[in-house]
Amino acid sequence: MVLLQPDPFLNELTSMFEKSTEKGSVWVTFKRSSMKSKVQRNKMKTAGEEIDYRCLIRATLGNKTISTSVGPKEHQRFQSSYATVLKAHMTALKKRERKEKKKAAESDKKGGVKKPKRV
Repeated sequence: MVLLQPDPFLNELTSMFEKSTEKGSVWVTFKRSSMKSKVQRNKMKTAGEEIDYRCLIRATLGNKTISTSVGPKEHQRFQSSYATVLKAHMTALKKRERKEKKKAAESDKKGGVKKPKRV
């Protein structure tokens, strides 16, 4: 697993999405992390120090795994860049067909066959 800075991570994630069109799926996970061991966190907690939590983001395509860590100050900028990457690579999704369902529901309400009540 390679820990990258946020911008190179997004560039590598873009290339992973492009490779996944041929074969495979990209898995992206978000996890809260302090980047410290449990012993260090307990020492900080007993000393009254505030623990700085970060967001650990991992992306996996096959055997290749990349990750980055984003702090609370840079989280908003990262999320907007990440959303742009996702929107650009969601071309394989199908749109829902809503109109057919609405028409069928309206025809049942207006004059369709009523179902008998169960007793």
